Amino acid sequence: MIYSLDNIKRPSGNKRRKKRVGRGNASGKGTFAGRGLKGQRARSGGRQGIKKRAAFQQLFIRTPKSRGFNRESPEIATINLSVLGENFKEGEVVNSKFLIERGLIRKTRGGYKVLAHGKIGKKLEVTANYFSTAAKKAIKEAGGKWILIPRKPKNGEKSKVKSAK
Repeated sequence: MIYSLDNIKRPSGNKRRKKRVGRGNASGKGTFAGRGLKGQRARSGGRQGIKKRAAFQQLFIRTPKSRGFNRESPEIATINLSVLGENFKEGEVVNSKFLIERGLIRKTRGGYKVLAHGKIGKKLEVTANYFSTAAKKAIKEAGGKWILIPRKPKNGEKSKVKSAK
């Protein structure tokens, strides 16, 4: 006998009957009808095509959370007086250009601030965007001079340049 599609028999026990859900609790597939409790897949039209499901996953599941603290104000680099005293000679001019060239600070949008940690002991002319009050005092006591670079003025403000000899 030659087998062809019209005379092949299915093996016994191969055909599984269709699961009839939502036909009352006595059937064993009532109440939620095998869909679980609530949620997108429990509702009609919840199990959509592959493309729609993939788009849903990309939007909500696969996108990573943004890490860290996103500050609105620009970062300000800091440098101590002790570092200035070690890396500059008597009477030199200290500004952001020389600090970046010598690798003491990195270029930042917010500028840099001089802090009074340690002693300076040299007469320097220091130019910076920000100074701590103790740093201003220490530079003056060493016979140096501090010059404050003004930040860019906002709309309607006038810029002011401050310095002390």
